[in-house]
Amino acid sequence: MSNPYMSIDPQLFTHRAGAEVHIDLSAITQNYLYLQSKVAPAQCGGVVKADAYGLGMVEVAKALYKAGCRHFFVAHLDEGIALRSVLNAECTIYILHGFIPNQEALFIQNRLTPILNDIQQLKSWSQLCNHQRKNHPAAVQFDTGMSRFGIGQDELAQLSQISWDFFRPCLAMSHLACADTPDHPANQQQLTRFNTLKALIPCTTASLSASSGIFLGKDFHFDLVRPGIALYGGNPTPNAPNPMRAVVTLQGKILQTRSINTGDFIGYGATFVAPCPMKIATLSIGYADGFFRSLSPKLQARSPKYPEIPLPLLGRISMDSLCVDVTNLPENSIQSGDIIELIGKSCSINDVARTIDTISYEILTALGDRYHRIYTS
Repeated sequence: MSNPYMSIDPQLFTHRAGAEVHIDLSAITQNYLYLQSKVAPAQCGGVVKADAYGLGMVEVAKALYKAGCRHFFVAHLDEGIALRSVLNAECTIYILHGFIPNQEALFIQNRLTPILNDIQQLKSWSQLCNHQRKNHPAAVQFDTGMSRFGIGQDELAQLSQISWDFFRPCLAMSHLACADTPDHPANQQQLTRFNTLKALIPCTTASLSASSGIFLGKDFHFDLVRPGIALYGGNPTPNAPNPMRAVVTLQGKILQTRSINTGDFIGYGATFVAPCPMKIATLSIGYADGFFRSLSPKLQARSPKYPEIPLPLLGRISMDSLCVDVTNLPENSIQSGDIIELIGKSCSINDVARTIDTISYEILTALGDRYHRIYTS
């Protein structure tokens, strides 16, 4: 039997999606330029792993490249290959997870730079360079205290076994564990260790800081910084006003409105019971779209027509829908097909994250692929 949907343009489905994510590429560009000015003369790279934190790696990377970014960071090899296919230009694409055996040829073929995270990766890459009598770019990461990635204290003695005849690391790096807490003693401890460890390899370029580390001062900047969440509007200084521009707006479409009476309940588990006659709107967005079930009933939405009027979420968020209280909106002011803003000017990704005691990274990366993404610049 033939598939009745095969002849239908798939774009029709995305343009008729139940919710939209608006991504301001100009805000990402301005955030990048602000961070670049803050760390100069060091260079500012861009972390675009996890599909640019859920916002679209291809579109974001192209915007960053136009703004002058020449150093990109992704987590996996497949991400790097995809990025190289659209940025076939003079830029460096780092693979944060390094490589596993038998992947070396793919790195060289696609001009990707692995970040070597243990002594075995370092030995293998050095042997490859020496065998081919050619320096293939790679970075070396040291573990300065986070105990996650990087050459650890127990591996340092083996550095003497590495042949540097043809291999010259292009970058020495590490990662801060507590950069978002400026007065945490781990920051200075890691800085001191990094200054010692990076001198153990023949490399003149270094990188320590991601988004929050940029705001710890010049000592933490070295030659290259690697912001991620700050580019996308997340606050890199959690206990101070956010210096970054907002990037994301999330809007759900109204499927229907209805009036309910005192005592009526809403949603699974009957967790909300109307204390009085109310009017509610059902939106086409739910936890299958990455809008967490735990956000209800803690969040307040807004109508772009009446942004001063908060619209509380009511009851439990379902897989594909949620309900908001529109009782206080003017009579007949909204209807099916209108939009309600869930993330935007009145409620940023940082506000949403605080609502459920998580971080803005998780809010962004959870955004599902059912949204219609709209890019502005």
